[in-house]
Amino acid sequence: MAKLPRDLSGHDVRAALEKIGFAFRRQRGSHMVLRRDDPPARVVVPDHRTIRVGTLRQFIAGANLTIDEFLRLLN
Repeated sequence: MAKLPRDLSGHDVRAALEKIGFAFRRQRGSHMVLRRDDPPARVVVPDHRTIRVGTLRQFIAGANLTIDEFLRLLN
């Protein structure tokens, strides 16, 4: 299993998830809500400069992705 980068921002995660059909719905404070209709999924991403690895793993699981699939979306 590949290692997750430790320098991803909330906007980096948002851009990667938008590539697979997630759309920005709203933001309240520092939390961005992204939704995908098919297959249905919702992910809440903090708008921080860096996101911790454990939090990043939760986003990946919530989007029904593997770590390798997510890493490919970053490129």
